[in-house]
Amino acid sequence: MSKNKAAVLIVDDDPGHLATLKTIVKSWGYAVHEAEDGTEAVDRAMKRPYDVILMDVRMVVMGGIEALTRIHEYNPAIPILIMTAYSSVESAVEAMKAGAYDYLTKPLDFDDLKITLERALEHRRLKEENETLKEKLQSNVILKNIIGKSPAMKELVDMVALVAPSEATVLITGESGTGKELIARAIHANSHRSKGPLVIVNCAALAETLLESELFGHEKGAFTGADRRREGRLVQADKGTIFLDEIGEMSPAMQAKLLRVIQDRELQRVGSDSTVRVDVRIVAATNRDLETEVAEGRFREDLYYRLNVVPLHVPPLRERIDDIPLLAKHFLDVYAEKNGKRVKGFTPAAMDRLLKHPWPGNVRELENAVERAVILVPGEYVSEKELPLSLSHTDAMDTEAEKIPGAYPAGLSLEEMEKQVISETLQATQGNKSETARKLGINRRTLYKKIEKYGLA
Repeated sequence: MSKNKAAVLIVDDDPGHLATLKTIVKSWGYAVHEAEDGTEAVDRAMKRPYDVILMDVRMVVMGGIEALTRIHEYNPAIPILIMTAYSSVESAVEAMKAGAYDYLTKPLDFDDLKITLERALEHRRLKEENETLKEKLQSNVILKNIIGKSPAMKELVDMVALVAPSEATVLITGESGTGKELIARAIHANSHRSKGPLVIVNCAALAETLLESELFGHEKGAFTGADRRREGRLVQADKGTIFLDEIGEMSPAMQAKLLRVIQDRELQRVGSDSTVRVDVRIVAATNRDLETEVAEGRFREDLYYRLNVVPLHVPPLRERIDDIPLLAKHFLDVYAEKNGKRVKGFTPAAMDRLLKHPWPGNVRELENAVERAVILVPGEYVSEKELPLSLSHTDAMDTEAEKIPGAYPAGLSLEEMEKQVISETLQATQGNKSETARKLGINRRTLYKKIEKYGLA
């Protein structure tokens, strides 16, 4: 954290002293901001995470101790330096107990002030580096691309570490947008097949006839337009891994053919009578409850048990709130670099809104929200103004829920909540289904199914 980029907030209700401090601190290369009392300081700190705050202890509207306490309740990471009269040792002790980084006695020694400011900034920089290093050391290398420190994600990391080196078939479950493909990639990358290909097939994106040709390949003349023989994805994945995403959408006929591949390690191209041997590891994923699908006759029980040798569940974002700040910062850095913008982070109010949102579209929805915010933000910090309307609406729903016992979200089932979120997002986008799907972090096919399911057409 270089000092010429550091933002310093100076708080003093003495206009003359404030002006003097502002001039001196600005001459040292800092970006200087000012507040004339503790109330204004708290308001400013809630909107922007300053690098350091220099604040007088005695002010008429709100004193420095109270302002310090309120700021640290919202953002404890900001180092706050308290200025106090030489005779008021009690105030200095009280300030340190309240969490002040250091205190300075008036009249100020400006050389001492400069050194203390630099030390506070260096302390914060080292603390951030230590926290980053600690997170890197604690995170498993196997999931270096999976961001999360919540207990649920740590448990998932441990399971992947055990599963990856094996040859076991893996079934990854979880809602849309939770990052199931990233888990599949991590399994392949840390398996003995990592030097072989990883082939990805979305079973929901293709009609049954196209999916059969895509997976198994076809002979020349097998159907109209088949002007040459084509190897399927299973053959392309030989000596590697094939990831079958949204496998719950596969038809019964295709399920039977896939079962043969798992059992016999061989397949038939479309239009061929001969078999082809394949050596491939299968990792599948679904957002459906396959046990229910089996019970209702829509998914083969024998295939389910063949796939479910090692089950891995990716938790929805609402169950891993601790990961939201990490994920949001990651996406912010990615899209800031991609768009050539210098965006440092989120205001506390914006982060509070991110933490309160239920995220029906999970990580994908969060990524879309952050990308949009980075594009729209005019300054260095994303505020709640740049966040999507659906996130802004969350606070209003929370307020209503507080007024009415049992109201949204606490009184609704997950399906009722999902229906309400989809309905409200459709209203917010004036019925634009493409935009609705993008905001929710789901594909249009899934949105249309849910609209039909809930009678929202």
